[in-house]
Formats: sequence, C-alpha cells, structure tokens
Amino acid sequence: MTAEDVLREIKGKVRATVPPSIDVSNVEFEGAIVALYTKHPDKFADRDDLIKQLAKMLQKRIVIRPHPSVITDEDKAEKEINRIIPEEAEITNIYFQPDMGEVTIEAVKPGVAIGKQGKYLNEIRKKIHWSPRIIRTPPLQSKTVKDIRGFLRLESESRKEILRKVGRRLHRGISEGEQYVRVTSLGGFRQVGRSCSLLTTQDSKILIDVGVDVSSDKAGSPYLHFPEMLPIEKTDAVIITHAHLDHAGLLPLLYKYGFDGPVYCTAPTRDMMTLLHMDYLKVAAADAKKIPYSAEHVREVIKHCIPLEYGNTTDITPDIRLTLHNAGHILGSSIAHFHIGEGLYNIAFSGDIKYEKTWLFNPAVNHFPRLESIFVESTYGGKDDFQPSRREATEHLKELAKRCLSKNGKILVPVFAVGRSQEVMIVLEQLMRDKAIPKVPIYLDGMIWEATAIHTAYPEFLNSKLRAQTFQKGKNPLLSDVFVRVDGHEMRQKIIDDTESCIVLATSGMMVGGPIMEYFKAWAENEKSMIVFVGYQAEGSLGRRIQKGWRDIHITSGGNVQTIKVSMMIETVDGFSGHSDRRQLMNFINNMSPKPERIIFGHGEESKCLDISSSVHKKYRISTTALKNLETIRFV
Repeated sequence: MTAEDVLREIKGKVRATVPPSIDVSNVEFEGAIVALYTKHPDKFADRDDLIKQLAKMLQKRIVIRPHPSVITDEDKAEKEINRIIPEEAEITNIYFQPDMGEVTIEAVKPGVAIGKQGKYLNEIRKKIHWSPRIIRTPPLQSKTVKDIRGFLRLESESRKEILRKVGRRLHRGISEGEQYVRVTSLGGFRQVGRSCSLLTTQDSKILIDVGVDVSSDKAGSPYLHFPEMLPIEKTDAVIITHAHLDHAGLLPLLYKYGFDGPVYCTAPTRDMMTLLHMDYLKVAAADAKKIPYSAEHVREVIKHCIPLEYGNTTDITPDIRLTLHNAGHILGSSIAHFHIGEGLYNIAFSGDIKYEKTWLFNPAVNHFPRLESIFVESTYGGKDDFQPSRREATEHLKELAKRCLSKNGKILVPVFAVGRSQEVMIVLEQLMRDKAIPKVPIYLDGMIWEATAIHTAYPEFLNSKLRAQTFQKGKNPLLSDVFVRVDGHEMRQKIIDDTESCIVLATSGMMVGGPIMEYFKAWAENEKSMIVFVGYQAEGSLGRRIQKGWRDIHITSGGNVQTIKVSMMIETVDGFSGHSDRRQLMNFINNMSPKPERIIFGHGEESKCLDISSSVHKKYRISTTALKNLETIRFV
C-alpha cells in the first residue's frame, strides 16, 4: 500500500465519522501527524470526544487546523488578541505560524492571559480561528529564538510542503522479506569528537548525530563518504541528541550534499545548535579555515527541524518510532530511544549524559518501556575517572577565586557557551551573594549571553528550583548585576587593559579559537592571573596542552606562528562536567530498567571505552562492546 492509498483510506474513515454539519475540507499528513483542515474549528473545539475517537480509530495523532479561508488576517488578529486579553497580562510578543494555524502569545502573566477556565483562549479561537498558545515572557530576550520564529513564519508554505513530504515518506509501507537491525559507527567511537552513527533496517536509514572534531584539522569529519552512507539523499531522517558541535556541527553539510529529510530534536536543541553553527562559520572564517557549509545550509536545517518534547513518541519511518528522554547534559539534551517494528527490537543512544541532579537539570532518564541494547558515552569511563560533587567543585572554585582575587589578579575561565557557562555563573553569583569571594565584575564574552537567554526561553527543560527562580524578579541568578555582557572588540580591549581584578568567562571551551584567545594572549605572562579549566579538554586541543602545563605555546594566527610564554597560574576544577564520571556511569547502568542485553560504549578515548566495557561486563554480566569507527553490529 502506497502513502496515497493510506491517506485515501484515512480520508474515508474521517468523513464517515465526522458529522456532515462539521466541515472537513482536507486531510493531510504533516510528518507523523494527521491534520484535519476545517472551516468550523470552533465546532471541533466543542467536540473533544470526536477528536479522541478519530485518534483511537486511526492510531494517529490528530490535529485540527483552521482552513486558510476562515483565519483572520495577522494584523487584524493581533489587534483582536490585544483587545481580548487584559492589559495586566502584559503581552510582550505575538508570533504567528501560518503553516500550523497557530499563534504564540508571550505574556509576563500567562495565567491572566489564559483567563479562568481558558476564557480568553476560547474567545480568541472563536473570534480569529487561530489556535492560541500562551507562554511566559522570558526574562532575557533571545535574538536567536526571535530570528528562528521569524524565519519559520516567512517560510510557512515551504515548511508545510516539507512536513507533507515527510508524512508521505513515512507512510510508504513496510517491505516484505528478512528483517534486520544494524548500526554502523561513522565517528566518535574510541575518541571524543565527530559523533555519528547509522541505524539501518530493511525499510529505514537513520543518522544519529553528525558531529565535528574541532580539535582535529585532518580527521574532523565523520565517515560520511563511505558506502553505507551513500547516496546521502536516501537517508530517512537525522536525530540530534544535543547541540554541541561534536554531535551536531556538520549537520548543515548534509543539506549541501543533497539530503532533504527531517531532523528530529528538542526545540532548545534546534535553537542552540543554530547559534553554534553560525558561530562555527564565523570562527572558521576568522581563522582562515575552509568553511564546510554556508548560512543557507543552516537555514535548511531550521526549515527541516521537527521539534519533539521529552516523552512524546512519534513515527519517523514506516518501521521506527522515536522517543526523546532527558539526558541531563545541556539544555534540551536527549537520549534517543528507538522502537523498531512491531516489537522487533528496542535500541537507545545516550548522547552525552549526566546521571546527577545539577544546578541546571534533572538527572538523565534510565527507565524505558522496553530496551534490548543501548549506546553509552564513556568520556569519563576510566577506572580512575571520579569527579568531585557539585558541592566540592564549588568549594574548590571558591578557594582558587579567593587566592587570585586577593592578589588583584584576573581569572580566565574557558567555557562552552552552552551548559558549563550557566552552571559556573550560578556558582559564582552565589559565592558573591554570600560574600564568600570578593565581588568583582564577571564578564561574559562570546555566545554566553545569548545561550543564557535561550535557557530562559525554555524553563520547562530546567530543574524545578531554577525554573521557579527564573521567573522571580531579584532571585534569578542568571540575571544578577555582577554579569556584564562583552559587546565587541573595543570593550574586550578595555577589559584586557584594565588593571582591576575581574573574572572572564569566554568561549571556546577547548581554546580552539574564539574570544578566549585574546584574553589568554594578553594575560598569559602575568603571574598574578589564573586560567581555570572547568570542562573537558580533548586530546590535541590547545586547552589540553595548557592544562598539562606546557609553558611555551605556539599559536597559528593568520598564517603566522606566535609563541606565548605561559606564566599565569593553571588550575582545573573538576565536578562541573556535564558528563557522568565512572561512578555515575556504573550507577546509570545498574539502575537501568529494564536491564539491556547489550551495551556499546563510545564517545571516549580508547582506553576509557575499553576499561568501562570490560568492567560492566564483569560486574553486571551484560554483553558489552567498545566499538571502533567503521564497524557494523547486527542486532537482529
């Protein structure tokens, strides 16, 4: 049965079930969703039982879309929304999504905007026929979030066509013959960087992550040119576990090579990786490196993204269903769980995980309905890789800050814009508020401010304590007046030349370019200054060399080699990592439900992958593998 046959059958069932008094002008696939277009959205709104009946009968998620002819013009609709919702709700933004017939309303007081028992929402639906969604106004406005919403609005028609095309692809039917489940490792195995795996069945070809190794000039890309991947346009979908470049950095390259399928990830992952993609292009251009793709390819990623919420299961191919679960690593990070066939096999990819409640997130999920095999990271999988607790890390950072600032020194902290920055910010703000360390300016350089703004746009992805603080004036640690945004080269130079103490958080986290390099070059020879590493430094990166204590550093800039003498204090504060340490990884596996039959380890240096693979097998009697790049495992 073809996709057209399936759609024809669905249309027949819908028209046989919906009363003639309720118009159904069209039925369409929009990805895995079945969209019913109607000139009577208000009648459907009054018949919730009817929608449930259709969903149960069709075994599909049903959404009601207003027919374009009945929705009010956007300008008039906006005026009507402002008339209906009381002024005290304090509306700050209104975003229309014509492809969905939806309008998102940002308000300082969302409860007031909704009204008692949804009074104002119901009135909006009846008056303008747009489907309203009320969200709380973020305390920091993100340019990235705003630009992405604006872009999707402009591209609403092409977006609709993309979703319909995806819907037809995944309803194309299941082939007969031998069933199998295979995974090929294309990058990120027995190494950290360029994570990429290919999951194939007789009917599906799915990529999980498409990362880049930013510390490598020669082997930075996954093996996308190998036979298993070709032709790239035959790939059904890409799943991105989280936004970091080592997992998502080369995703736009696929669109350059002809891929035109969907990307599944959480909404904050989409926004964060867009920010990181654009910065990656900017840094590559500044360092005169080859730029692998253009901003146009980044826009293609945005257009093709289908955001998912944690715990929601969706069909992504004829024989695979995907569910994303919290990974606890960074904002929107996910464990991707695949249910293959009608109960044939269940397999998960952990991405990067943190199995501990942090200042930002709840711990990684390790309970699944079914699970036969799981791919697990092993960044800190070695037998001696035990990280201090967050409390111990705070104490260590406090002592280092006191020592340096008491000498009128400057503290430089290389950070990843996403995750580590915000955790360090929260700790430093708390220490200064408690007067545990001197109050000095904390400068945020690079993408940190914008990344922090994106965090405030998605409070539902934060842990409950921070979520509550995010919307309480005066209590949100990320909005403290100790943080100062560095807005350009001129301000950066003033900070560098200033004789007063300060703390600078700057990107990139492994010191492979970015504004961190300007501060490092200026302060490296100052014995009073200190560089503090709080995140993982990959082998081969400049950060790793400095961390090891190299005192003569050679930096290539604009084709010229510069030698820098390092006299500043070099310190590492463990415990801020977004990766689980050895103990947490073992607990993650021990507490997993159900227990998997097989665990495959990757995303770690070779010795770490081998070490934890052997240890888990001996302790838990589970079949384990430390896969190499370009190996294939058949599970069924």
